[in-house]
Amino acid sequence: MPGRSANRRIWAIGLVAVLVLTAAVLIGSRWRDRAGTDHHAATTTVSHVHGLAVNPADGQLYVATHHGVVRMSHNQASLVGDARQDTMGFAVVGPNTFLASGHPAPGQPGPAHLGLIESRDGGDSWHSLLLAGHADFHVLRTTGAITYGLDSTSGTLMASSDRTTWDSRSQIDAYDLAVDPKRADIILATTERGVQRSTDGGRTWQPSGGPPALLLHWQDAERLYAIGVDGRILLSSDGGDTWSPTGGTAPDAPVAFTVHGDQLFVATRSGDVRRSSDSGASWHALETSLS
Repeated sequence: MPGRSANRRIWAIGLVAVLVLTAAVLIGSRWRDRAGTDHHAATTTVSHVHGLAVNPADGQLYVATHHGVVRMSHNQASLVGDARQDTMGFAVVGPNTFLASGHPAPGQPGPAHLGLIESRDGGDSWHSLLLAGHADFHVLRTTGAITYGLDSTSGTLMASSDRTTWDSRSQIDAYDLAVDPKRADIILATTERGVQRSTDGGRTWQPSGGPPALLLHWQDAERLYAIGVDGRILLSSDGGDTWSPTGGTAPDAPVAFTVHGDQLFVATRSGDVRRSSDSGASWHALETSLS
């Protein structure tokens, strides 16, 4: 994993340099950390964010961090449950049902890679599904019956229809993934070669022809969002064939992105979490001090 993590940093930083972007787009520093890196010291604020998603059970934003999962509710941030694992590949797949991967907290028993873990109580508790000790999913995406996972230990895109058996689909050094909500075989991936598209469930890839992007969110059949490497918020209504700027710009150094209704949420490298209700034209900072 260290080699692939380093490669992601190199290509991303190089891409920024080539495009003469500002230091705001430090995309190579997102959250591709080595297993065992100790960032687990006691924390009093949201930091080192790996993922964002809204839980349909309560409509609240959940933030996956190096210190566990944080719920942002009524302008308060609080750690959920007692688990303090390094929560990566975070995905909300249903009301109070989460998937994740990552690494155990210091002193927590078990292998260095958590494999695929699941919570069915809104993050209060977690249990292992499979691949503990073998897979480190830095990205997890699910659509319908299919779950895709990007394993950082091997650079392999894996797929499962039951979350118990997995099929290795292809090797791809991707930064983020988005899956068509209606057609699970269609996937977009942000890479050093630009956005790549697969129409066969990740077995093969071709350039999408779209603008270089860092983060993706496929909200529904009509709305596919991207944060470009220049920080612009982009929107596609045809599955990524064409893109239009919304007129908004992401906060500096975005590392995680999600959309819920007309609300855009972005977390930054510094640990800020911000919300926009006008397609990124303006942003409101959420409270990140832990209560």
